[in-house]
Amino acid sequence: MATDELSSKLSRRLQIEEGNEEPVAVDVPGQQNGSEEKPSTANADTELGAKLLRREELNEGHGEHHQPSMRVFNPYTEFKEFSRNQIKEMEKLFKTYDAGKDNYIDLMELKLMMEKLGAPQTHLGLKNMIKEVDEDLDNKLSFREFLLIFRKAAAGELAEDSGLSVLARLSEIDVSTEGVKGAKTFFEAKVQAINESNRFEAEIRQEQEAKKKQAEEQKQRRAAFKELQSAFK
Repeated sequence: MATDELSSKLSRRLQIEEGNEEPVAVDVPGQQNGSEEKPSTANADTELGAKLLRREELNEGHGEHHQPSMRVFNPYTEFKEFSRNQIKEMEKLFKTYDAGKDNYIDLMELKLMMEKLGAPQTHLGLKNMIKEVDEDLDNKLSFREFLLIFRKAAAGELAEDSGLSVLARLSEIDVSTEGVKGAKTFFEAKVQAINESNRFEAEIRQEQEAKKKQAEEQKQRRAAFKELQSAFK
């Protein structure tokens, strides 16, 4: 296997460096006698050796595997300046233009989106739009980064003629909200925070009531249908 061969070469090199074994000269075409090894080759061998040692440490249980942390994203708790209805509208807009259904809007999907909104952008303009909110530098927009556009728009952090400002303005989502940071005093901020919490709870209750009403209507329709069926039997 390639790993065994690399391990053998690394072991031999270590023995040569420690003086336990004599190096064997090998003629290489195009290389003069006594010339030093090229730096690029030496760097590659060093990097290869480090990777091999790291793999051996992991196999022996001396090292730890490092995996990226998976943080659960909740738009309702992270973007409290927006109501649930506003976030749902933003999510609906996001999914409309997520043609690949991979939970991202890439450059071509953003291009189509801006064309549909009546504000086509140049290729460079589209790249700059993504770059302004692309926190993970993957050259596409996640739903969280999409929400950042509206957060920046509501806070007045976008240039009036920027592509993101045009997107937020043409999306027909009202983001003109008054946040806690606009309060004049600590107590006023407290009151606003409580009102925000109450509004959030009220929206949840409204959604629950709407679902309950819808379920009741479906139940009544099924009962009426069964009654109609029994009448024809």
